[in-house]
Amino acid sequence: MHLRSHGLNSVTQQSGLLFGADYNPEQWPEESWPEDIRLMQQAGINLVTLGVFSWARLQPSEGRWDFGWLDRILALLHEGNINVCLATPTASPPPWLGHRFPSTLPTDASGTTLWYGSRNQFSPSSAVYRSAALQVTAALAERYGKHPAVVMWHVGNELGQVSYDDETAGAFRGWLLRRYGSLDNLNSAWGTTFWSQGYSSWEEILPPRTAPYLHNPTQVLDFKRFTSDSLLKLFTAERDIIRRHSPDVPVTTNLMGFFRGADYFSFAGETDLIGNNWYTDPAQPQTWELGALTHDLCRGLAAGRPWLLMESAASAVNWRPHNSAKEPGALRVDSLSALARGSDGICFFQFRQSAFGAERFHSAVVPLAGEDTRVFREVSALGSELQNLRLLAGTPSPSRIAVLFDWDSWWAAESPDCPSDRLGVLDQLQAYYRPLLRRGLSVEVVHPAAALDRFDLVLVPSLFLLTEEHAAALTGWVHGGGTAVVGPFSGLADSNGHLRQGRFPAVLAGMLGVTGEEWRPLAGSVGLEFGQPGPLGAAANAGMLDNLEAAVWSEDLRLHSSSAAVVATFASGPLAGKPAAVRNSHGQGTAWYIGCDLPAAALGNIVGAAVAEAGLTVPVAGELPDDVELATRGGYHFLLNHGPEPRTVRLKEQSVDLLTGDSHGPDITLEPYGALVLKNNFDHIENGN
Repeated sequence: MHLRSHGLNSVTQQSGLLFGADYNPEQWPEESWPEDIRLMQQAGINLVTLGVFSWARLQPSEGRWDFGWLDRILALLHEGNINVCLATPTASPPPWLGHRFPSTLPTDASGTTLWYGSRNQFSPSSAVYRSAALQVTAALAERYGKHPAVVMWHVGNELGQVSYDDETAGAFRGWLLRRYGSLDNLNSAWGTTFWSQGYSSWEEILPPRTAPYLHNPTQVLDFKRFTSDSLLKLFTAERDIIRRHSPDVPVTTNLMGFFRGADYFSFAGETDLIGNNWYTDPAQPQTWELGALTHDLCRGLAAGRPWLLMESAASAVNWRPHNSAKEPGALRVDSLSALARGSDGICFFQFRQSAFGAERFHSAVVPLAGEDTRVFREVSALGSELQNLRLLAGTPSPSRIAVLFDWDSWWAAESPDCPSDRLGVLDQLQAYYRPLLRRGLSVEVVHPAAALDRFDLVLVPSLFLLTEEHAAALTGWVHGGGTAVVGPFSGLADSNGHLRQGRFPAVLAGMLGVTGEEWRPLAGSVGLEFGQPGPLGAAANAGMLDNLEAAVWSEDLRLHSSSAAVVATFASGPLAGKPAAVRNSHGQGTAWYIGCDLPAAALGNIVGAAVAEAGLTVPVAGELPDDVELATRGGYHFLLNHGPEPRTVRLKEQSVDLLTGDSHGPDITLEPYGALVLKNNFDHIENGN
């Protein structure tokens, strides 16, 4: 992956940390625009994303254009020293396009057309849509490619559309022909001897439309790959047009974290910078943990370089069934979490709250009640604080810990024909990540193809689909001295989703020192026993691992190597006395395998033992409280309280808060939704409550 050299640096070198919002001036009278710019300046905003949903305004009908309003608002923003991230409006085609050209509209798996009157109403494979999208992109790039206000380009919006129409079916067949080369190869890869699915001509092949029963799993997997590639093709087509007219300005699009609809590792190699949207759910207090993991995904997509939080909510959103508002202070803490994990800016959707339309209840920097509001005051205070943190702009934030993740494997692992729907991939990722959060450690979420030589510890929470090449690379890295922790249901399938013959996981057996013969989803909880000696001996002796149970998953395992040691066994049932968790010495390194859904206490101890074996410095003694986050960037330690209660953290030595200049230590009380940015050389923290 090679992001273009300018990336975010071309913007942050001039403006420092970016602070902004989506701005939709077309929703408001033109005489209000100067007041908008005054409020932007008051809040410390230095970047707005402009034009995301403006296609119908720019091109009211086929062949008719109106750029005057955009000329005027760009001039006002430039005069007000507000930078612009100019969007191509291709996520929301105007009604005239769908009306005149129904072939541009997507269909669902049952063949129902999805009509205009909302947004995203296009089929990624539609040639007519693509032509119209590239036409409006070219018109914008030609007119504004050299505009002094435009410092960044934003292609489309949250690319994730999928369609099952006939034109898509033809494009899918073309993609399959390029992938497999022949029908014989396709039939072999799809395993079409099962259920009499053999194809005798390319014209017979369709997307996985609504069917009487389960689809062919490889057909579904390939359609997801095809859809992701189709979306990426749209992005690169628009990007290439922009680059011809605006070669020195970075081009990106807004990703959506752990979004199932597109493989963002493929997108990462094509964007000039990683941009992402993240929306904390105030009604779910621990969603900050998924937010931290999402930010660490962005860190991995950016290979440790800075990325950009392109959308977040100032308070409530409008698209959940029950939309809670953020508590006072939560906006600040949520934002600093992204900054601490590598973002070079904080942006909101949107600047001014809409008075009409489907998002009229979505919060904004400026609520309908105006500037004399809690939300606007909190946004403005954050904008002021970011000026004190501008020294972090451009600072990389690499980690020595990797979490391996793969969209292909995610898609394949959650196929409805798999043994259980209770061993969710994202749940597994969070379970293995949480012990690192409690120890104040960050990660990079990376693809299995990533070079591992810069990491000391690799977690593999869930990689059902793992190629022999990637398995060999991981095995070789452990043999050379690395430490790995591998979760259940991993290494079982090849790139087609076909299960490997023999005892599982065959491609990792040498590294793990254990093999299995049967997956056994649990009908009820099963007790676990942990041996007194060994790496978890202290926890076992202290009673920390008593009365623990696996609740969802078990595997029938046996040791495969004399270098392997049983860490935990099943205490009852058909697997009583058999391994539930194993540690194996492999060459100069160590690998752990966990063949069940370990409860948090046990998993935390295993991950903690692996951290110690990897020689990593842990900035906490014991564990942080559940609602306290510690993340480090550029030598500064962000202590963030995501909860409504005060929390006490004990430092080994005194430190200085960058935001206030106050000295702290050794005992620090974090106020509810409080945040400190500390500079010192401490390497040990004790937590209280």
